[in-house]
Amino acid sequence: MIGNPAYPTYQVFLAVGIAALVTGLLMPFFIKLMRHEGVGQQIRADGPQRHLIKQGTPTMGGVIILVGVLASCGLVAQWTPALVLAVLVMLVTGSLGLLDDIESVAHGRSLGLTPPQKMAGLILISVAFCLVTVNVCGISPQILFPGGLAIDLGVLTSTFAIGGAQVSVPWLYLFFVFLLMAGLSNAVNLTDGLDGLAGGCTTVVMLFMAMVAFIYNELELAVFAAAIAGACIGFLWHNCYPASIFMGDTGSLALGAAFAALAVLTKTEVTSLIMGGLFIVEALSVMIQVVSFKLTGKRVFLMAPIHHHFEKLGWKENKVVVRFWIVSAAFAALGFALYFQLG
Repeated sequence: MIGNPAYPTYQVFLAVGIAALVTGLLMPFFIKLMRHEGVGQQIRADGPQRHLIKQGTPTMGGVIILVGVLASCGLVAQWTPALVLAVLVMLVTGSLGLLDDIESVAHGRSLGLTPPQKMAGLILISVAFCLVTVNVCGISPQILFPGGLAIDLGVLTSTFAIGGAQVSVPWLYLFFVFLLMAGLSNAVNLTDGLDGLAGGCTTVVMLFMAMVAFIYNELELAVFAAAIAGACIGFLWHNCYPASIFMGDTGSLALGAAFAALAVLTKTEVTSLIMGGLFIVEALSVMIQVVSFKLTGKRVFLMAPIHHHFEKLGWKENKVVVRFWIVSAAFAALGFALYFQLG
C-alpha cells in the first residue's frame, strides 16, 4: 500500500489519480485491440439516426475501467472484508455485462443476453451480496430515512445452521437489496446512451459517495468510490464526444452494482437513490414510456430513455450530456446534504 495512513484524505485523492492514470494510459491499447478484433458497438436501429455513424465503435471499455479500479485499490487501500465484498460485486456484475457484450457482438445486434438471463444473474449476485453483508460484515437489515425514520426489514428473518455456522436470512431486506442492485445496475445501463453521459454522471456520484464513506469512517470504501471516479475520468478522455470507445454493459452494469454495494455498506440505501437521481429519472422514463404505450397506445416522450427525448427536441448531443451532468451533480449534492439528516 502506498500513501501515509496518517493522512487519509491524501489516500482518497491518490486513488482518484492512480485510477485515472491507469485507465487513461491503457485505454488506447485496448481500443487498438478491439479495432483489430473487429469488436464494435451495435447501435439500435430505432434510435436517433445521427447515432448510426457510431456503429462499429470499439466497446467493452468497462474492462479497463475495472482494471483501473483494481490497480488503484491494490496500491492505496487495505483489503478489509467490506472492500473485498464491494470489489467482488463489481467484478462479478462486470463479468455478467461482459457476457452480454460478447453475445451482442457475436450476433451483430444491439441486444445481448435476454432479460431473464440478466435478471437471473443479478438475483444470484444480490442475494449472495446481501447474505455476506449481514452475516460477515455485520450490516443491519434496516433502512434509514432523512429525518431519523428507520424501518427494520429484518423482522422476517430465518436462521439456518450451515457447516456449524448460523446464517441469518432477512427475507424483506434480501428483496430490497435485490431491487436496489438490479435497479441501479439497469439504470446506469440505460443512461449509457450518449458519449460521456454515464461516465460523467458516475464520476460525480462516486465523488460524493467517497465523501459519504469517509464520513462513515470507512476509509477503504472511500478509496474504492474514489478509484471508480478516477477510472471514469480516465475513460472519459476517450469516451467524450466523439467517442473512441464505449464502456458497454461490462462497465455500466458493474458501476451500477458498485454504487448499490456502497449504498448498502454505508447504510445510505435511501439517500443514494437521491444522489443517483439522474439514473433513476432515466430508468423511470423508460418505465413510463412502456406503461403509457401499452395502456393508451401513446408515448409520453418522443423517445426513451429521456436523454433521447431531448435529442429529438433538437438538442445537440454535447448539450444534453453537459446539462445532464449538471442535473446529476445537483441530485448528488441534495442526497449528500440529506445524508446528515439520517437517524
